[in-house]
Amino acid sequence: MNILQKLWDMTAFAQTGGDWSFLIMIVIACILLYLGIVKKYEPLLLVPIGMGVLLANFPGGGMGVTTVTSEGYIPLADGTFLLDANGNKEVIWDMPLHKIAHDLGLMNFIYYMCIKTGFIPPIIFMGVGALTDFGPMLRNLRLSIFGAGAQFGIFAVLLVSLAMGFTPQQAASLGIIGGADGPTAIFTTIKLAPELLGPIAIAAYSYMALVPVIIPLVVKCLCTKKELMINMKEQDKKYPNKTEIKNLRVLKILFPITVTIIVALLVPTAVSLVGMLMFGNLLKELGAMTSRLFDTASNAIMNTATIFLGLSVGATMTSEAFLNLQTIGIVIGGFLAFALSISAGICMVKIFNLFVKKKVNPLVGATGLSAVPMASRVANEIATKYDPKNHVLNYCMASNISGVIGSAVAAGVLISFLQ
Repeated sequence: MNILQKLWDMTAFAQTGGDWSFLIMIVIACILLYLGIVKKYEPLLLVPIGMGVLLANFPGGGMGVTTVTSEGYIPLADGTFLLDANGNKEVIWDMPLHKIAHDLGLMNFIYYMCIKTGFIPPIIFMGVGALTDFGPMLRNLRLSIFGAGAQFGIFAVLLVSLAMGFTPQQAASLGIIGGADGPTAIFTTIKLAPELLGPIAIAAYSYMALVPVIIPLVVKCLCTKKELMINMKEQDKKYPNKTEIKNLRVLKILFPITVTIIVALLVPTAVSLVGMLMFGNLLKELGAMTSRLFDTASNAIMNTATIFLGLSVGATMTSEAFLNLQTIGIVIGGFLAFALSISAGICMVKIFNLFVKKKVNPLVGATGLSAVPMASRVANEIATKYDPKNHVLNYCMASNISGVIGSAVAAGVLISFLQ
């Protein structure tokens, strides 16, 4: 009987303490895994996040990121707090990483080493830069303005959040979800409202992964069939560009250096993101000279960072942290920011088309987000449904890439004003 009792005690069922809310989180984890594996909605994001949620929510597993108080105290299951060697409440910000690993487990170690320190977001940006071709934007510079228009959702939700009682720092962290840029959302939240990092990271990455669902929904509500059939290549033939780029390679090498200098001078708080983005892109554009560095940045480092980011973000999504009104409000607010950003980009194109002969497909405005190149691929699929010959991918990439830079700069501005 003692053996049977011990066998029961070691199971997760015996350690629930009567709280079965973890089952809800396991269902949510399975939904995320289903979307990533079966529906193929950004599996590189949703599979690590879904697995992180799954691992974090088994009672007794010790794989969830611990929710701490605003003072940094670490609550225990019995209602008390973790104490240090002197009997005082342990403050997690003062704990060395090896002690966090020993006392709180693997996921807390990864989370506080990679996420809370702000290390992973710039590294992700470096990888994104290495994987991004700025050529479509440089060839269609006039379309890059729609990447700026799509940042409207950030500031609209910021104002709504302020009216709902969030602090300016929390409102800015919530609004930045509208940029559809997970690393930027994490970086901004670390600087302004670290207590909201878990739910904001979950909201940002969930909506990034659901771009194939959200963009078609907004486009269907705002765009007519006639607008979606605007053929950008035919518009180029009818109204050819007067300015021709003579040496695109030189321009693509000068562009990341120039943008880094300008951003560093005007918005220095954004240079850690934009600078790393441009550094990764410069490695790509230099070709054989930096091919080994480019390969490392775009493959080994990027993939490693994505694994740690996905798992640790998912591990913050415990039942205690997620199943509350504040987190649900943040998720709803994040969806509003995301949808408003897409809507603003579309509306900006509609207004632009009223004053020009060379029309622009509204899908270009819908992709003024940071979800590169996912948003552009989704927009191209929508366009080819109405006209199989209407490929808008390169045109959408112009606003899509500028959206990456725009959201990082917007984050830098918010940090400068509110930190």
